[in-house]
Amino acid sequence: MVCGGLIDEERDMSVKIEGTCDPRFSSVRDIFANSFEHELEVGAAVAAVVDGKTVFDLWGGYADKAKTKPWTRDALVNVWSTTKGITSMCAHRLVDQGKLDLDAPVAKYWPEFAQAGKEKIPVNYLLSHRAGLPAVRKQLPMDAYTNWPVMCAALAAQEPWWEPGTKHGYHAITFGYLVGEVIRRITGKTPGTYLREEIAGPLKLDIHIGVDASFDPRIAELIGAPPPQPGKPDQIATMSADPESMTYKAIANPRPVVDPALVNSRAWRGAEVPAANGHATARALAALYGALATGGELNGYRVLTPASIKRAHTEQANGPDLVLGVVSRWGLGFALNQPAAPLGPNPRTFGHPGAGGSIGFADPDARVGFGYTMNQMGSDALIDGRASSLFNAMFAAL
Repeated sequence: MVCGGLIDEERDMSVKIEGTCDPRFSSVRDIFANSFEHELEVGAAVAAVVDGKTVFDLWGGYADKAKTKPWTRDALVNVWSTTKGITSMCAHRLVDQGKLDLDAPVAKYWPEFAQAGKEKIPVNYLLSHRAGLPAVRKQLPMDAYTNWPVMCAALAAQEPWWEPGTKHGYHAITFGYLVGEVIRRITGKTPGTYLREEIAGPLKLDIHIGVDASFDPRIAELIGAPPPQPGKPDQIATMSADPESMTYKAIANPRPVVDPALVNSRAWRGAEVPAANGHATARALAALYGALATGGELNGYRVLTPASIKRAHTEQANGPDLVLGVVSRWGLGFALNQPAAPLGPNPRTFGHPGAGGSIGFADPDARVGFGYTMNQMGSDALIDGRASSLFNAMFAAL
């Protein structure tokens, strides 16, 4: 097995693994290739940066369900909740710029938010899933996900589902509108615009929230997850048991969000859904998180200050998640390492997974940034087994 320099090896008639890989990480490439051979992947990419240097950047497979369109070096894919980490970086950058106080009431920046007992909710509750706003109770119009004013008005009017700050529950979709509207009110820019102008653009990173039709040829088709294997929990089924429940409305008001027909549509791609519709490459995720793992700079450009990075991965919530029904542990906008969803061996690792498998994270102790993207969604509840097998091999090789 050769693992060094440019790779363009056809392991069989259908799967080609391409990219670069330091020989030290040959086990990562082997695991990646085996996932295709065992038909766990259709198209995917994985990358890692250690101490600012790319140690592997691999991709392969197909960008469509019919397996007619190769997954190219620059293939983009919807990364679901991995987007939340990117949106959170935008919020922390505003703190560094002196424009946002995470302890201030949300209503300081968004006056209409001061309804239904929410006058005193601080911004940090939005970032740590403690605001009690994981869902809108009233039925929303069918285009609500792609209608920013409708979602923000509904959340401003919504009464918290629990006393804010006392518990936490995953704000699967609402997170993006809540944090994103604070960003918009402060800057006058949508979160996608702020991301492009302040982070992705200056660093030339292929990470986007809201893309026009010119991006479509590069975007991989998302493929729905198969049913969970026997004996494994079906999280979506559990959350969907009661259509009037908070958990159901968190992922299905106005319609089930984990729906390939929705996320492959032009309307979804073109809108800004800062909790769930980021489009990115694994390479870009690894580079950005690699910057956070080494103090916050990339190519001489500061993304975040060390103080913001430390604050971002300081624990805010740990325990039963009222929405997901599992144990979760949160910093300010980032998932933290925990036994139920390990992100490698080191305690300070932080990042964000996305539904179906994608993930980006930083490990300040190992000085590692990792990114994984794919179009065949998996059914693991927290961290996808394909991703964990790759980053566990990476850590073993360090």
